[in-house]
Amino acid sequence: MASDIRPGEVRVEAGAAGDAGLRFIGTIRTPWSRRADCPRSGDPEGGPVCRVEVFEPWVAALEGVERHDWLLLLYWMHEARRDLVLQRPRGGDITGTFALRSPVRPNPIAASRVRLVRVEGPRLFVRGLDCLDSTPLLDIKPDRPPRA
Repeated sequence: MASDIRPGEVRVEAGAAGDAGLRFIGTIRTPWSRRADCPRSGDPEGGPVCRVEVFEPWVAALEGVERHDWLLLLYWMHEARRDLVLQRPRGGDITGTFALRSPVRPNPIAASRVRLVRVEGPRLFVRGLDCLDSTPLLDIKPDRPPRA
């Protein structure tokens, strides 16, 4: 991993991770299998419809989700490195990790505000994602009050 650092980037040895006790509640299906193919930000209006598959026993927690137009998805960027504190975004200046939406972070947790297209049983169909196919899902939260 040290060999793929861009000029000016800084990596650290983070030490052993503590156990946060996270549970993956599902998986996200997108058209992107490589990070280079992922959009920089998802497009909730014109982006592709992606599928969010919720695992048992969490499927019952989807009750009522169809009343929301917008959701906040939290997910785990499972293929991201975790050791850079300074990064050089594509074509950009050196910037601190916490000032970027880069997947490279100490804890690779991502959040996307997505438009709910439809619900089919344990599957949500949404627009606005920017993650790799098979990304583990951490949580789903409504972003706005439900429709009347």
